[in-house]
Amino acid sequence: MSITASMVKELRDSTGVGMMDAKKALVENNGDMEASVDWLRTKGLAKAAKKAGRVAAEGLVGAMVSGNSGVVVEVNSETDFVAQNAEFQALVGDITNAAITVEDFDALLAAPLKGKTVAEVVTDKIVTIGENMSVRRMARLSGDSVAMYVHNAVADGKGKIGVLVALKGTDNGIGKQIAMHIAATNPASLSEADLSAELVEREKTVLTEQARESGKPEAIIENMIKGRMQKFFQEVTLLNQAFVINPDLTVGAAAKEAGVEITGFVRMGVGEGIEKEEEDFAAEVAKTRGA
Repeated sequence: MSITASMVKELRDSTGVGMMDAKKALVENNGDMEASVDWLRTKGLAKAAKKAGRVAAEGLVGAMVSGNSGVVVEVNSETDFVAQNAEFQALVGDITNAAITVEDFDALLAAPLKGKTVAEVVTDKIVTIGENMSVRRMARLSGDSVAMYVHNAVADGKGKIGVLVALKGTDNGIGKQIAMHIAATNPASLSEADLSAELVEREKTVLTEQARESGKPEAIIENMIKGRMQKFFQEVTLLNQAFVINPDLTVGAAAKEAGVEITGFVRMGVGEGIEKEEEDFAAEVAKTRGA
């Protein structure tokens, strides 16, 4: 596979390594970006992978809690300029209000809104606002108590990151603090048992290769991996993370001290996982001139 300059740049931007190291990693892994990041990590050249890539979509996340249930909804626009528009913000609020009455995403699109369905209203707004928009996803969470937090809020219940936390027991204010923690740390799962087996195996493989690069005996490597995997679990699972408000406690311990148990959470950020196609302006100009 041909390794292009843009591929090298993308890998350098996501890992912070030098140009030659980035190119070598891509050559070694036949242009596979994710495998190249892992290869660099095993060589100790890249400390961590920035997997999100460039975020494409703008827009807002709407969040709402009613009774013992909460919802978060992502509504995308092409530009942040439209996301700041009062008409768009009102649309997000209306869609969030509709979401609290339904169970899933398909039902949301079909839900009634101002005499039409949510999907039809969004289509109408594309015409009036003049920019492509879409309802991308929704999530629902229930518990004895549900707390929410919206980060970078532009209006009540609308912002760039929305978090819901479900608790067993009565929330005495700890719920919002935990939601704020989740917004800041973006844990991969609630507990070790909830982690993706693929993610765990991948991390173990990378750490094993890193340890072997040190030339230590296999018996020592095995013990090293156990310790490093334990640290990994502490970093990526919510219950085992150090609580940002009181780092002397884990989040799980802080919840227990407050008399509640965390049963689930949802964190939704605008544009997560969507690649933005960035055009080369010079190439675009050349194309229009037939160059």
